[in-house]
Amino acid sequence: MAVGSGARIGLRETRVGLSNAPVMSLAFPTIALVGAGAIGLYYGSRLARGGAEVSFLLRRDLVAVRQRGIVVRLRDGELRLPPEQVRAFSNTSAIGPVDLVIVALKTTANAELAALLPPLLGPRTAVLTLQNGLGSDERLAELCGAERVLGGLCFIASNRVAPGEVECFYPGTISLGELGRPAGARTQALAAQFGQAGIVCNVVDDLRAARWRKLVWTVPFNGLSIAAGGLTTDRLLADPKLAAEVRALMDEVVTGARALGMEIPEAFLQSQLDVTPSLGAYRPSSLLDWQAGREVEVEAIWGEPLRRAQAAGAVLLRLEQLYGKLREMTSSAPRTAVESGG
Repeated sequence: MAVGSGARIGLRETRVGLSNAPVMSLAFPTIALVGAGAIGLYYGSRLARGGAEVSFLLRRDLVAVRQRGIVVRLRDGELRLPPEQVRAFSNTSAIGPVDLVIVALKTTANAELAALLPPLLGPRTAVLTLQNGLGSDERLAELCGAERVLGGLCFIASNRVAPGEVECFYPGTISLGELGRPAGARTQALAAQFGQAGIVCNVVDDLRAARWRKLVWTVPFNGLSIAAGGLTTDRLLADPKLAAEVRALMDEVVTGARALGMEIPEAFLQSQLDVTPSLGAYRPSSLLDWQAGREVEVEAIWGEPLRRAQAAGAVLLRLEQLYGKLREMTSSAPRTAVESGG
């Protein structure tokens, strides 16, 4: 999770939000949602309510969702999909080719994508990854072709609290871009569809830069919540020493991005710090995974950014230390991969 909006991060973007205009014809009428954790359930439910035929690939929650449906609890109400409106499947072969595949698995489950994706791909299928950290765009390009790949940055705070149930603390925004090229008509059309579904959406021309901006929040808060022994975001900021470490890690992300030719404005860092207290006692998804004995996305969120920045000549001592500590803390017991939680 990271908080804030595309308007704050210094990227050329177009914002699309829910309007009072009549519902348009959908650019992506059929969608497969691969990875139905907090992120997948939230966006999948929104898109289904917006008129798309959304097929959810479910694992341990399959029976519960078929029986009870999906519920997303928001601060101002609920979004429900009753069982008869949920297309729930246990394998992608039963779903078949769709217009859009949304990958919301944890990056720790990426080895499964080679088997999961082929049944979903038609000649014009686009593939959107909502995964954390770095590396997922390139992995999908290897599997299904770079021309299909779109990337999404979810500036949202949400947790899966029970099978088929999500609690959303902060719906935020989503930023969409394309791998290795400026956003085109396809991405603009997808953003419009997200907007019609009630999701505020930003279209960015530099997906790589947007991913580094999201790391500004994810690296310190997800990482320190574990490294400090299981602290929520409010407790991290309430401790002067830990709050200073949050800011220092943010600065190191900026240093890493700069070494790779990208600038992150000071105003963006401050916006991330300013909005975080509104989340209350929020547990980032990495903390939830660690506390539940599941695999943590250590390599995608901390390892890969560190390696790329170091290869470009950056010295990131705090990030290196945090990465080492997280590797040690998360490798002490067998863990299982899960769907993305935000």
